[in-house]
Amino acid sequence: MGVEIERKFLVQPSWHPAASGEEIAQGYLSSVPERTVRVRIRGERGYLTVKGRNGGADAARRAEFEYEIPVADARAMLALCEPGLCEKVRHVERAADGHDWEIDVFHGKNEGLVVAEVELGSEDEMFERPSWLGEEVTGDKRYYNSCLAQNPYTEWKQP
Repeated sequence: MGVEIERKFLVQPSWHPAASGEEIAQGYLSSVPERTVRVRIRGERGYLTVKGRNGGADAARRAEFEYEIPVADARAMLALCEPGLCEKVRHVERAADGHDWEIDVFHGKNEGLVVAEVELGSEDEMFERPSWLGEEVTGDKRYYNSCLAQNPYTEWKQP
């Protein structure tokens, strides 16, 4: 079984991309907490991903199965998705400790949100925190992409 162990953080305004990123558009065929079924176009490739529930004490771990599909199929499936599309540019940066950080700069209805994720081999794996890393939001459902598609960042009540 595929398993994803991932920690998610907000990004400080001091971060600037080291290189150009890759455009991503994704929608959800199912966004119920027990399972999300995501369709994604990343560059010129299409993907179908099924993820299990996460949350509780083990918020960083969940089942994940991802399959590459023809990009034409992905485009057609996006039209079948629940309302709301997540659009972002993904930047990947390698830390000195060897971990890859995926930094997502959202646009569209999530403009202004920048989130970084690191995938780990275990929940207790140590990793270097880059200086631009902000508050951890791993267990905060508002930052799940499936939630952002339905409740975009620009519509949140800001303090």
